Amino acid sequence: MAAPPSPSQVEPPPAPDPQRTAEARAAFTAHLTSIGNSHISPLEARVSDINKNSIAISKQEDDVAKQTKKLADESKKHQKVVDDAAGKLKELGDIQNWAEVLERDMLVIEKALQMGEGEDSGWETDEGMSNGEQEGQHLANGDDKGKGKAEVKEEASRRQ
Repeated sequence: MAAPPSPSQVEPPPAPDPQRTAEARAAFTAHLTSIGNSHISPLEARVSDINKNSIAISKQEDDVAKQTKKLADESKKHQKVVDDAAGKLKELGDIQNWAEVLERDMLVIEKALQMGEGEDSGWETDEGMSNGEQEGQHLANGDDKGKGKAEVKEEASRRQ
């Protein structure tokens, strides 16, 4: 068998051919560029879409902010109308209550005048009070509170 060549006997590699090296380098660069482009192309499309979407979202945020401000202004207007209406209803309730109190007072006075003029029947109850006195006592005590004029008169006529 043949003995392996000794290190001193190994031939040095041939000198590189500059034209061949330039072609290999150009082919390698073209291959890397091709691989890079095949990966970059979809990424560039995605980046473009993301940028367009970001711009659209910014516009929508601005629109939402404007609409929210308009809605808040409308809400304030509506709240003012509600508050005004509530105040007027309270005022109306106060007037109605005042009218009912005056009506009860007038009935007490009317009954007292009837008793003073002798128009009351004057019959006595078991408690020693006449019917008119009982009526005046009920009205003065507020037992008829919340009743309308017709109800109070009807009740007064039933008691007589």
